[in-house]
Amino acid sequence: MLILQNIAYKHSNTNLLFDTISFTINNQDKIALIGNNGVGKSTLLKIIAGELQPSNGELKVSSEPYYIPQIFGQYNHFTIGEALRVNHKLNALAAILDGNVTEENLTVLNDDWTIEERCNAALKYWQLSDLDLAQKIETLSGGQKTKVFLAGISIHEPQLVLLDEPSNHLDYTARELLYNFIDSTNSSLIIVSHDRKLLNLLNTVYELSKRGISIYGGNYDFYAEQKEIEKTALNHDLQSKEKALRKAREKERETAERQQKLDARGKKKQEKSGVARIMMNTLRNNAENSSSKLKSVHVEKIDGISKELRELRSALPDVDQMKFGFDNSGLHKGKILFKANAVNYSYKEQLLWKKDLNIEIISGERIVLKGTNGSGKTTLIKIILGNLEPKSGTVYAAPNKSVYIDQDYSLINNELKVYDQAQQFNSAGLEEHEIKMRLNRFLFHKEYWDKPCSALSGGEKMRLMLCCLTINNESPDMIILDEPTNNLDIQNIEILTAAINEYQGTLIVVSHDESFLEAINMEKTIEL
Repeated sequence: MLILQNIAYKHSNTNLLFDTISFTINNQDKIALIGNNGVGKSTLLKIIAGELQPSNGELKVSSEPYYIPQIFGQYNHFTIGEALRVNHKLNALAAILDGNVTEENLTVLNDDWTIEERCNAALKYWQLSDLDLAQKIETLSGGQKTKVFLAGISIHEPQLVLLDEPSNHLDYTARELLYNFIDSTNSSLIIVSHDRKLLNLLNTVYELSKRGISIYGGNYDFYAEQKEIEKTALNHDLQSKEKALRKAREKERETAERQQKLDARGKKKQEKSGVARIMMNTLRNNAENSSSKLKSVHVEKIDGISKELRELRSALPDVDQMKFGFDNSGLHKGKILFKANAVNYSYKEQLLWKKDLNIEIISGERIVLKGTNGSGKTTLIKIILGNLEPKSGTVYAAPNKSVYIDQDYSLINNELKVYDQAQQFNSAGLEEHEIKMRLNRFLFHKEYWDKPCSALSGGEKMRLMLCCLTINNESPDMIILDEPTNNLDIQNIEILTAAINEYQGTLIVVSHDESFLEAINMEKTIEL
C-alpha cells in the first residue's frame, strides 16, 4: 500500500530535516508516528500526502491518501463543500435531478449517486447536521473544522488516512467519536498525536528522531515500557563507558609517570658507567620514541572511548527545561479584573448562549474555560480581552496587561527568523547574548536562530511564543491559553506544565486535556 525508500527532506535554507527514512505500511495497519517537536513528523505526512516533494528517495503509494492537517487556516476562504472536494459532484447531481442530464454533469458525478447521502450521514455522525455545505470554513470553531475534515473520511472512503493531531480542538464527546472511528475503521492509518488514549488504540509505534525511524510493535504503553528499558540500558552503558574513560586516563598517567622514572633511572646509570655522549643521545632518542608510542596508544584508546561516550550522550532525551522567568504580576491578588452582568452575543440574530452570562474574574485566579465545540469559548475570550462588544448586558474590565496565545499562534510573524521574532518582544533592551540565552532555555539552540518561523512546527511556535513573553519587560497580568497542548509532544507538555506552574498571575486556559489541567492546578471552572 505505501513504501518509503531512503526519503530525505531539506528545508529551503538547505538544513537537512531527515534522511534515509524507509518503511512500509500494509492494509489495515494502524500506525502512531511520534517524536519530539521539530523532527519532521508533519513534514513526513505532507510528503506522503503529496503536498511536499522529498529532496531524495522514492515513495510508492497504491491509492491517493486522505490527509487531515493540524492547522486549517489555509481553507478559511473555502466553503465546507469545497474544502471536502464534494461541491462539484453535489452540483452535478442536483443539476441531473433537476433534469439537466448533460455529458459534462454525468462525467463530473462519475456514477457517485450516493454522494449526498454519504455527506449527510458523515456530518450527522460528527454532530454537524446543522451545518450547511455552502458555509465558509472561517465561520467554524477549531473543533468544527476538525470534525468537518474527519467527516470527509466517510465520504471519500480512502484506503490510507493521514491524521495530524486529530484530537486537537475536539471536545470530550467528539474525542469519543474519534476513538470509536479509529477502533472500527478498516482504512490504514498513520496518526501523529500526543493523545495517549488515542495512541493506545494503534498497534504499532514509529518513532521519528535524528537517527531515523525506530519501530515498536505495540501501542503507546508498550512503547513507553520499551523506552524505559532502553533508557536504563543507555544509562548503564554511559556509566560503564565513563568508568572505562576514567581508567584509561589513570592508566595513561600511571604509564607516563612510570616511564619518566625509568628514563631518569636509566640516564643516571648511564652517566655513572661513563657511556659516551653520542651513545647517550641514541639511547635517549630511543626512550623518547618508546614513550611517544606508548602515549599514542593511550591517546588513541581514550579518543575512541570519548567518541563512544559522545554518541551515547547524544542519544539521551533532551533534559532542558523551559522556564517563564516572569516577575510576579503587579496587580495584587483579589482585585476584580473582569466582570460580566447578563452578557450575551449573537450571530445572525441568533443568541449564542441560552442563558445570559454572569462572570467575575479575580486577579490571581486559575480558570478553566470549558464547553463543547461551538459553545462560544473564543467569543467569550474576545469579550474578556475587549476585542468584542456583547450584544446585551454590561462588562467591566480593569486596566491590565493581557496576553492571548491563540490556536493559530497569530503573535508569531512567519516572515521573520527565530532570533528576529524574539527581538520584536525585547522591550527591556536585552543584549544579543541575553536573548540567545532565553532562546536556548526554550530549546532554540544556535541552529534555530536563523531559521524562518514559517519552518517551525506547531509545537515549536508555541515554545517560541512563550519564550517571547519572557523577553518582554513586564510580566502579563493575565495569560489566556487556547488549547496550549494541542501541538506539543509529550515531553514538551511536561516542560510546559512546569513553566506554567511558575507563573503567579491570572491564568485562563481552554483545554480538553484533563491530565494537563490537573497538573497545572486549575482552581475554577467556567462552563459554557
